[in-house]
Amino acid sequence: MTIRHLKIFITVAETGKMSLAAQKLYLTQPTISQAIRELEAHYDTRLFDRLSKRLYITEQGRHLLQMAKTAVRSFEELEMQMQSETKTEHFRIGATITIGSCLLPSLLEDFHSRKPQTDTFSYIGNTQTIEDKLLHSELDVGIVEGIIKSPDLISIPMMEDYLVLACSSTHPFASLDTFSPSDLEGLDFVMREKGSGTRALFENYLRDHHIHIHCRIEAPFPEAMKHAVLSNHCLAVISVRLIEEEIKKGTIHMLRDPENTWNRTFNLVYHKDKFISDSILLLKELLGQYQKPAVLPGSNQNEAPSSPDAGQA
Repeated sequence: MTIRHLKIFITVAETGKMSLAAQKLYLTQPTISQAIRELEAHYDTRLFDRLSKRLYITEQGRHLLQMAKTAVRSFEELEMQMQSETKTEHFRIGATITIGSCLLPSLLEDFHSRKPQTDTFSYIGNTQTIEDKLLHSELDVGIVEGIIKSPDLISIPMMEDYLVLACSSTHPFASLDTFSPSDLEGLDFVMREKGSGTRALFENYLRDHHIHIHCRIEAPFPEAMKHAVLSNHCLAVISVRLIEEEIKKGTIHMLRDPENTWNRTFNLVYHKDKFISDSILLLKELLGQYQKPAVLPGSNQNEAPSSPDAGQA
């Protein structure tokens, strides 16, 4: 039994077909079938039931799948760590759309100034997508604002963030200093896409208060949300970090959540079995420089915090 056997087994289990596994691994189907037979013979157990030309993983197969993924991940970590120091280190960072828009460019600039020899790859998606990629070892670390569901991932709070209610300077809410949940009933909103941590937090809030809004526009990108606020008379619940410039210019008015239930953190996330490299430690250190947004809910909207660790994003 080899790592190659385990990789083939994992791919068959994930695709559900030996033909698809063969295509994905650029191997012949007989090679895939032989590897599965050898595994079953080695462990003296049946890993798949073959019914009507379809594969169904057995209970023993599910147990092996969980352990095989851990073994393959550990082997890949070993390979990376044992590479020659003269080779380029590859570091894969995932960030949610909010963080990718307001924080990631500055963070990468700081990272490269400290480790210019490291080749970084960045992926921006919603919290659910980042979680899936971490679980499949497609990313080394993630920076997310949403709730991580998998017990196999470690999530460490690193930075404060605040969602605020945003409207244009011509919206009726622009004259308000605060609001109550019932004020939102039936109003037009621009919303993030499903799978977004921002959307999940706001939908929980609406559910808790039995409020129904009109989702007029669904937009996965902050710039599209800001355009909907400015041009389409929509309200938005959005990170204050994303609208700092518009708040200072007076084109967007923000209202804080009076119950403070929209306060949240940006979290550094990695797999529980992940080797903690120097790059991960450096990223964690750099995130400490962005602890607070420049505009704080409840303060003068044009007043930046005076603390030395104020956000730079």
